[in-house]
Amino acid sequence: MNFGDHVRAVHAGGALVVQPRMGMADPALMRAGLEAVERADADTVGTITLDSYTRTGDLESVRAALRDGVGLNGYPIVNHPAAVTRGVVAGLAERGFPVQVRHGSARPLHIFGALLDAGLHATEGGPVSYCLPYGRTPLDESVRNWEASCELAVEHAAEHGVRPHLETFGGCMLGQLCPPSQLVAISVLEAVFFHALGIRSLSLSYAQQTSAEQDAEAIGALRALAGQLLPDADWHVVVYAYMGVYPRTAAGADALLAAAARLAVDTGSERLIVKTSVESSRIPTVQHNVDALEYASAVARDRRRQLPGPAAAPAAPGTDSQVYREAAALVAAVLDGVGTGGVGGALVGAFKRGLLDIPYCLHPDNAGRSRSYLDEAGRLCWSELGGMPLQGIAPVRPGRRITSGDLTKALCHVQDRFDAVALDRDADRPVGAAEHELLEGKPV
Repeated sequence: MNFGDHVRAVHAGGALVVQPRMGMADPALMRAGLEAVERADADTVGTITLDSYTRTGDLESVRAALRDGVGLNGYPIVNHPAAVTRGVVAGLAERGFPVQVRHGSARPLHIFGALLDAGLHATEGGPVSYCLPYGRTPLDESVRNWEASCELAVEHAAEHGVRPHLETFGGCMLGQLCPPSQLVAISVLEAVFFHALGIRSLSLSYAQQTSAEQDAEAIGALRALAGQLLPDADWHVVVYAYMGVYPRTAAGADALLAAAARLAVDTGSERLIVKTSVESSRIPTVQHNVDALEYASAVARDRRRQLPGPAAAPAAPGTDSQVYREAAALVAAVLDGVGTGGVGGALVGAFKRGLLDIPYCLHPDNAGRSRSYLDEAGRLCWSELGGMPLQGIAPVRPGRRITSGDLTKALCHVQDRFDAVALDRDADRPVGAAEHELLEGKPV
């Protein structure tokens, strides 16, 4: 059973799959971390997160670090022999605990080669989402690298009788302040890109943003567009706990993770990437990750008991929301440009023409003419559309200037809101009550 099959089977049984971000350079520690996640009181899958040098292809620096005993911020899968990595994951998939490799590379061919050689078949990213926010690699170069990587995965699958799984990272662009319609559009477009290259087991990402109501609309739109454009694929949705400035208090962080877990359950999402209670201050330990996994899973179980109908029934796809109308327009405009260069060429062309334009993204291939803001209800909205095909579709406040103060306030909006719950509640007031108020969008 491949990664996607496992997630869908767990979901069909009425549970939410929860997953950490975790990567250690030492193979023994990496194995121990995976086993701790497997033992957690939750329905989990494993993660091997790679180090920054491997992500950028600086393998000489990895060699030097391993030789000199210098710490790395992840697992160097290319520099460790394939036999070593096979030992790290030996027996886990057979026990019903598949492992995904997470990396962050715009040039991932060396990473795909290493993970496939080690017997791993699940990874994530995308030609846009692992290019524009992370450096200055030209977008067309990223597209070519991702095309070659997908082709390698498909060839390997044909030779070895396995099925690779790819997760789009497009629903997480910049982590915050990108309006949900563009997150949905890029997540869908990257999935279509993978599908066109022969990948049939897919997951589509969406990162929790500033409004629970808007997030639910976005995931409904994501499911609707995936159903329309990926009819013969095996796909599921993965929600990411908030990726921006995180609450400083443990109670605030837990409340935010609880809101993410409830969002996943309410929208029929199959998998949740968690964050821990110490995200704002330090690198989480294995135990921090296990605690977050168990907490999110417990919240999800409680939420599911509150909902009517079959536990694993997905939410109805949402085609009548503002988020859907904007996302569908963006996707259609890009796919209208598909020609001899395929979906990858259409993505490159869309950014050149400004049809896709990530607010506050400084990459040279991003037009940089779009802007976003938080409205009074905490929803992410467009203040400037640039050349995106959203005129007459997206509401815009003409002439609204976004000052540095506005930007700072927006960046800290979620942190401040959830920390206020932790700091201002009565000493004997249960945290769950505050979390419920936040989930329902009540003022705090």
